[in-house]
Amino acid sequence: MANFILQFQLRTEKWQEDILDKRFEIGRNIYNAIVNITQKRYREMIKTKKYRSLIDSLTGNKKNDKPIWKEIDKIRQENRFSEYSFYSDVKSIQKHFKSNINSKIARGIASSVWRAYDKLFHGNGKTIHYKRYGELNSLESQSNSQGIIFRNNTVIFGKVGKKVFEIPVKISNNTYEQQALQNPIAYCRIIRKYVRKKYKYYVQIVFKGNPPVKIDEKTGMTKHPIGKGDVGLDIGTSTIAVASQTDVKILELADKVQRLENEKRILLRKMDRSRRAMNPENYNPDGTIKKQGNQKVIWKKSNHYLNYQNQLKEIYRKQADVRKYQHECLANAIISLGDKIYVEKMNFAGLQKRAKKTEKNTKGKFKRKKRFGKSLANKAPAMLLEIIRRKLGYYGKELIEINTFEARASQFNHVDGTYKKKKLSQRWTTVDGTQVQRDMYSAFLIMNVNSDLKTFDIEKCHARFEDFKMLHDREVMRLSGHKNLSSIAI
Repeated sequence: MANFILQFQLRTEKWQEDILDKRFEIGRNIYNAIVNITQKRYREMIKTKKYRSLIDSLTGNKKNDKPIWKEIDKIRQENRFSEYSFYSDVKSIQKHFKSNINSKIARGIASSVWRAYDKLFHGNGKTIHYKRYGELNSLESQSNSQGIIFRNNTVIFGKVGKKVFEIPVKISNNTYEQQALQNPIAYCRIIRKYVRKKYKYYVQIVFKGNPPVKIDEKTGMTKHPIGKGDVGLDIGTSTIAVASQTDVKILELADKVQRLENEKRILLRKMDRSRRAMNPENYNPDGTIKKQGNQKVIWKKSNHYLNYQNQLKEIYRKQADVRKYQHECLANAIISLGDKIYVEKMNFAGLQKRAKKTEKNTKGKFKRKKRFGKSLANKAPAMLLEIIRRKLGYYGKELIEINTFEARASQFNHVDGTYKKKKLSQRWTTVDGTQVQRDMYSAFLIMNVNSDLKTFDIEKCHARFEDFKMLHDREVMRLSGHKNLSSIAI
């Protein structure tokens, strides 16, 4: 069953905020205690010859590696690396804090540690980190019957002394929220956000089922209906090209984030100047930081620096909120174009990594090893695809990923059926004697992929190309005269 989340602000008083902050700090200590216990087990496990030999024997072939992974998982189970084992670990820790942290909340903390290990084992995680002071800003229960309870527009979060600790919730009278509140509640989560130099507190209610349909009160029509037909997406690190039978677009992802990125860059320079002025003994004459060996570098922070840190927190929060809002809006627009949405399978984590080889260009200068880490962090294309996937799930649909290496949409020409490699700087291509923007044409081809998700339906391409070219030219006209990214090249 699908779930959806609604967030409401809490009407907190100062004494309630103090209690919440205390419980967040206790939650952080519990988190770090579990990490400490499990890291000891982890270090002992990876020392064993059997475990290391199994890891070294992995080839990258899923079929051949299947029995090896079974052996690795067996060793992990024996060393108590599972979510339920972590529940046992947290049980002995939680009893010391039971007046503030309920067992269900403690298990929620244990689950978050397990997710970090799961990412380390099966994802792209590299290490398990401890939470520094003020870094844990979320506590969740595992049900709405214990721990954190939402009832009668109030959050109940255990007791303070012998009295029930209750916090009223700000709930508006809009139709969508009132309809959502009729759904059964799975569990609740309390979070805090640093907003304009102070913390604000919210409850996130996780409801069971699909969210209610939003209705425009003026027209009585559905606000974000799902369309019908094929849609192709050519998504990059900073842009997305969208092609459907009714519209063609190429857009910069989360374009409003860049202004905040410029503010962040200026602020980081101020912070660096302040830190250098306060800690000249920590720098070499050439401006690099002195190596202290095993000793911890001590940094003195001025009041200006502390103020800059708070400003930086605010910028990061704004960036996250703006990015999420723009992705939600774009996902709604894409889903309205069709119900069969195709996209190339992308490895964004691989694009974030620095190049390993040191190379020189034709002029003899060293090439930069940096790749797309900053743009991926700012634009978050993977987040957009996850939002589209979630929204399609409400209608029983899926985001369809085509085989990138077999299809090669950026190289194919449907008129002569040939593949031709292009440089990344080549943003336009010739199709049937006319110039088309490369990414929009790739999205058009992706829209017309065959059911094998490896080849393109040539008949569909021919039948739809004339309409695509008309919509393509209209989009080029819209973008002409405006400042665009170099990757759009219009």
